[in-house]
Amino acid sequence: MMMPAAPETDAVRLREAMTESLGTSGALGDPAWRAAVSAVPRHRFVPGFYLPARELDEHGLTVWEPITGGIDYGRWLAASYSDSTLITQFDDQEPDWAAPRVRHGGVPTSSSTLPSLVLRMWADAEVTEGHTVLEIGTGSGYSTALACERLGSADITSLEVDPSRLETAAKALHSCGYTPTLAVADGRYGYWPEAHFDRVVAACSFRAVPPALIAQTRPGGKILLTLSGWLYGYARVLLTVAEDGTAEGPLLPGTVSFMSARAHAAPAFGNPAHWVAGLPEKARPARYGPERITAATAEAFHLRYLAQCAVPDAQLTTAGETVVLVDVVSGSAASLTPSGSGWEVREAGPVRLWERVEEVVDAFDACGGPGPEGFRLRVRGGEQLLWHPQMPGLAVPSGGPVPSPSRR
Repeated sequence: MMMPAAPETDAVRLREAMTESLGTSGALGDPAWRAAVSAVPRHRFVPGFYLPARELDEHGLTVWEPITGGIDYGRWLAASYSDSTLITQFDDQEPDWAAPRVRHGGVPTSSSTLPSLVLRMWADAEVTEGHTVLEIGTGSGYSTALACERLGSADITSLEVDPSRLETAAKALHSCGYTPTLAVADGRYGYWPEAHFDRVVAACSFRAVPPALIAQTRPGGKILLTLSGWLYGYARVLLTVAEDGTAEGPLLPGTVSFMSARAHAAPAFGNPAHWVAGLPEKARPARYGPERITAATAEAFHLRYLAQCAVPDAQLTTAGETVVLVDVVSGSAASLTPSGSGWEVREAGPVRLWERVEEVVDAFDACGGPGPEGFRLRVRGGEQLLWHPQMPGLAVPSGGPVPSPSRR
């Protein structure tokens, strides 16, 4: 199907409907952001994306169907104005949207985040007129466009590590009249040419707060980040930077996840069967099963992040009915196998992975299972500590050898 000559006309009605829907759901409490959503044509930022087919393929993989205006105009435009995340890239490979192909499986590496979450991030960061903003993860450019519409292009700096992604986003932004500062850069290091910022907001996740972001934020400024790790536990934190260069702030409620910054992605660990083969035959009863951190509940989502702080280099996978934890840094491993009404655990290596997880769950249960809002993250020098008044402090993993720049 050929794309009609003027999709702008059809988009107006859909954009109005999306704006109204977001307002009804509570995502648009601020009239200024409502005006921005009404003004920004999202379809220009997603000329192509993938949607999942209803059925898996014969290998159990998700079938991802490419959607463009030329392939299915109605579906493309409707999805563009839905409150949905639209996958725009897999496995760091830029699609050829002139002749896209169906994909089977793959790891999403870029997307246009659902509008309600974009607005939630800007609102949670307390972004308002007069703020200079650093956005990490330009992606499609839609979030950047909303910020430009609200604050003005001159106050927005947006970074993207993928040159192809940034080129596409830049064309869309410029076609809409937005001219923020754009740069191909690693968000872990911020962007010194435009520092210092009143707000830093990341649309990707980090294993820890990059020191450069604190150094580039004005005293009293705020940093909104999603923290993640190799167990795929997530937490959002809103830090306020102090005069002395330290930062502190609460974890925010809600279950939000973002793709990891590419340098912080989990490494390949090989065949889980090889790791299990090296475990001792003798097992002990597990105090908790893996469902405590893997269940589809808000508590398990939160507890998974706390457990991840205790075993920051662990990854979780399965081998049949056995759940396996692997630590490629220390060489440690653990397995959990169903046994009667419970689980048996086997562990080897210098780090007793599941024992550490059990200790976190013990402490969590002992103080009544506090939600994210009961925790604060404190960043002082090289130390990043997750703190709760009734639980032992949990050190946030460093996330790799990122140097700590001094303030200027």
